[in-house]
Amino acid sequence: MSSPFRGGEAHSHWNGKMCSLGVWPIALLLLLCICEAKAAKCTRFCICDSIQLTVACVNKNLTEVPPSIDEITVKLDLRGNNLQELPTGAFSHTPYLTHLSLQRSKILKVREGAFRSLGRLVFLNLAYNDIEILYQESFDGLSSLKQLLIDHNRIEEIQPGAFSQLGFLNLLSITHNRLEYIPNMAFQGLQNIKWLRLSHNALNYLDIEAFAGLFTLTRLSLDNNGVQFFPTETMTRLPEVTRLDLSYNPMTYLGEEVVSMAKLTHLFLDHNSLQDFSNSAVLLSPRLTHLDLSHNQLRVLQPLVPESPKLTRLNLAGNPIYCSCYLRPLREWAIRERVRLGGACRGPPHLSEENLDAVQPADLRCQSQEAMLKAELEEMNRFPAPPTTPPPDQIQCPANCVCEAENHHSSCENKGHTKVPRGFSPNTRLLDLRDNHFHYIPTNSFPGVPEVVSLHLQRCKIHEVENGAFSGMKGLVYLYLSENDLTSLSPDAFKGLPQLTYLHLEKNRFTQFPKGAFKLLPGLLALHLENNAIAKLDSGILMGAEKLRGLFLTSNAITYINPRAFDPAPDLDTLHLGSNKLKEVPSTALSKTSSLAELRLSYNSIRWVGPEAFSPVGASLRHLYLDNVGLEKMSKDAFTGLGSGLRSLFLEGNQLEDVPDLNPLTGLEAINLAENPLLCDCPLLPLRRWIESVNLKVRATCAYPPELRGQKVKDVHVFKSCPGERPYPTRTPYTSKAPKATKSKPALIGAPKVMKVAKVKPRKNAKPHFVQKPTAKKHKSV
Repeated sequence: MSSPFRGGEAHSHWNGKMCSLGVWPIALLLLLCICEAKAAKCTRFCICDSIQLTVACVNKNLTEVPPSIDEITVKLDLRGNNLQELPTGAFSHTPYLTHLSLQRSKILKVREGAFRSLGRLVFLNLAYNDIEILYQESFDGLSSLKQLLIDHNRIEEIQPGAFSQLGFLNLLSITHNRLEYIPNMAFQGLQNIKWLRLSHNALNYLDIEAFAGLFTLTRLSLDNNGVQFFPTETMTRLPEVTRLDLSYNPMTYLGEEVVSMAKLTHLFLDHNSLQDFSNSAVLLSPRLTHLDLSHNQLRVLQPLVPESPKLTRLNLAGNPIYCSCYLRPLREWAIRERVRLGGACRGPPHLSEENLDAVQPADLRCQSQEAMLKAELEEMNRFPAPPTTPPPDQIQCPANCVCEAENHHSSCENKGHTKVPRGFSPNTRLLDLRDNHFHYIPTNSFPGVPEVVSLHLQRCKIHEVENGAFSGMKGLVYLYLSENDLTSLSPDAFKGLPQLTYLHLEKNRFTQFPKGAFKLLPGLLALHLENNAIAKLDSGILMGAEKLRGLFLTSNAITYINPRAFDPAPDLDTLHLGSNKLKEVPSTALSKTSSLAELRLSYNSIRWVGPEAFSPVGASLRHLYLDNVGLEKMSKDAFTGLGSGLRSLFLEGNQLEDVPDLNPLTGLEAINLAENPLLCDCPLLPLRRWIESVNLKVRATCAYPPELRGQKVKDVHVFKSCPGERPYPTRTPYTSKAPKATKSKPALIGAPKVMKVAKVKPRKNAKPHFVQKPTAKKHKSV
């Protein structure tokens, strides 16, 4: 039976019903009033269900999100409208939404903070719109989101940090877009991702750290792209992937040991252009059970090594397999190892169309060379080659390079060039010159290529970049100079690059920060200088990079940071200082970084954190990494200034016996206190009470006293003897050090609901952080 509370029909329905009864009981009158009130709130042109708490405004040509939608709505369908842009706070009036559909709404841009109030949303569909860029904070606030669909848009760029707030996301789908390459750390923050779909793009290049941090990913779809070589180094960063789909890519060859994925079980390489497949290509993927090589150009295949008992299915359908004596070893191996072979023989004529699984090894014989040539000729006549696509128009391309007109890609990778080649097409957008021997890049090295967006110069033994080396590349956005021998950069090295946004200088030989080199880069957003030997950060190092959002300095030798080092970049959002030699939190240097959301100080030598150490970034900080820094003590006011904005706190691998008061951190979704020698006595009672009051899994174990070693703080009963509201008695701390606890995994993210508890009084009925409407039930899974 349909709901009587649909739109303006509620009154007429109940009016007729009651008149027929001739009675107006008080209870029904009250119900009528409630229903009319609900009906009155339903936006014009929308269909509202006050029982299911759903609102549908489909194909109504709306230009904005209706502001009068009932606050307690949990499912909102806005498909087929004309929204154009989602402004900041677009859904601030519907905080209880769990499902939101925005397909085919002509959305061009998602403003920062558009979804910030939707902390309960678990499903978001943005498919079939016109979005071109995923900005850094486009999805800020979606802390419970589990499925995000952005298929069939025009996405060309993913800014680092775009998904940093989506710690619960299980499925991310960005199919049928215009992505050409994936930069390092593009999916940072997806701590629970299971399936990543990037099918039907124009992907040609994946950076080595493109999928770094996706430790839970089990399925990756890269089919229908432009991947020419198996991205070995990139894939080794995915320890849990079991299914990898690379179908419909233009790969021609897979060499020895290129597939190195410890848990891979299903590999799809069908509909490529494979002409050769090394028998040891999957040697380093010991759990592989299904290998699909169908619809390629393979004529013969050797038995795969090692002779793994796990492989059960090898699909060779659609290949021009010639069933001669050269195929006999494969057939014998398949019988011995019980591997099912898919496909059929293309020749010789007497075995044509015979299923590979039915051919007996004894039938696979070789004839004389003359007979074989004659048989092959007969076979070609029986199966004429399909008409080929006429070759594309010839484009400019230097010698010893490969240029593609359709994708606007040019590659001279690993060709032994000692000078930068010239003569590329002016339409080139991706230029790959990796692994050559340039040694230095002279002035005006890239004339005539103003549309290049991405330039790859990794591992080219470059030790000098002359002034104006990139002049004329006015469209360049990504510049990769990683893994070279650079020790310095002149102020005019990057002259003529007004659009440069991402600059990679990691793994060079810088001992000093290249101060002044960025004054001509007004659009620079991300600067990578990891794995160098920089010892200090002086004032003015970021002069000219006023819009910088991400600064990555992990694994240098930094001992000192000037108090004004970061002043020129007030919009700095991400700062990585891990694996350096800092001895204190650089609080003064953070005084002007009022937008900082992520601070990594892991693996330094910070033994003490003083009061208000993070107060300069207290309003903006979302993620704080203080793990493995040797912390022995923290001031009781160390976290003063930090409040509900902090989402994750990592303190594992230190020497802490207790921790400061965590009650002000009401927005925490992840915390890790593992591998700390916590002293389970009355001074730790506030931590115990806090653990009981929050909906988080907190990894915290006792190290002292010895009889409690290894037990979880929340499980021990020693706190029962502590005075309740009286001052805690002073105890002499243990002087002996306990061995470190076994390293645990990071704390699991809890639900967004946070309980507030008084600081000292025993916990009573704590209120939820969000006031729950009686009918708005929390959605558990998708």
